[in-house]
Amino acid sequence: MTSIITNQSAMTALQSLTTTNRNLSQTQSRISTGYRVGSAEDNAAYWSIATTMRSDRGALSTIKDALGLGSATIDVAYTGMNSAIDVTKEIKNKLVAARQPGIDREKVQAEIAELQNQLQSIAESSVFSGENWLSVDSSATGFNATKTMIASFSRSGGEVSIGTISIDIGAVKLFDANDQSGLLDAEDTTANGSLEYSVSNLDISSFTDTDDDLEDLEQMIAYVDETIGGMTTAASNLGAIKQRTKLQGEFVSALMTAIDKGVGALVDADMNEESTKLQALQVQQQLGIQALSIANQNSQMVLSLFR
Repeated sequence: MTSIITNQSAMTALQSLTTTNRNLSQTQSRISTGYRVGSAEDNAAYWSIATTMRSDRGALSTIKDALGLGSATIDVAYTGMNSAIDVTKEIKNKLVAARQPGIDREKVQAEIAELQNQLQSIAESSVFSGENWLSVDSSATGFNATKTMIASFSRSGGEVSIGTISIDIGAVKLFDANDQSGLLDAEDTTANGSLEYSVSNLDISSFTDTDDDLEDLEQMIAYVDETIGGMTTAASNLGAIKQRTKLQGEFVSALMTAIDKGVGALVDADMNEESTKLQALQVQQQLGIQALSIANQNSQMVLSLFR
């Protein structure tokens, strides 16, 4: 039946063209944005997962930056500790030389004094971003002997947790302005002269060749050697923490890459597939327009019946 009220052919052609235009618009959007799932209406589940993982990826980026900052702080402290060890070894060498009877210990002490000044300079200069782990004041407001830096971010069951790496400053400090409990300012007392001394302030200029003075000098040598051992242990601990920080930074970088890949697999558009669809849909659109035009012309053919 031919009707001028209801043009079924035109309605069918229009419906097909509308569907083609909708698919074409979707494909063009995917090509222009690069996303297969660009909003919740595309795929609510995938969009929700991708949004959460992007948020976590941003947190991991912050973790990576914090690890870089912490690694630099550790590196400065480690460098300072190594330099202090070298200078302390020189002090020990001077003390061993001063053990020789008849040597001018005042001149030796002058050299030791300069080395002691160097130790102080090294400790005070080992600063990064306002952090100094070698020269501290434990009585200062807000001081904490345990330094922590964020090292990880994780999500489990919707709950997030932050992991940290802790560094005991009390085990690596060289000077403490509060109680002289650092490795270099901690004091000992000679057995014979009852002289209080530390590596940073010992003075042998008044020592003579008496048995008591020589025994006290040997005690100082042993004490400095023991201090070098403590500093070596502290440097080893800093080195171990530095290595852990480096490995954690590499892991966080790899984790960020893995998240990027996972999110991409969920929401990124396949450009090869979408470009193929675009060409096919453009052809379908042209055919749909032509079909609708033909269907609309069919109604005009009814006029020929009244001529």
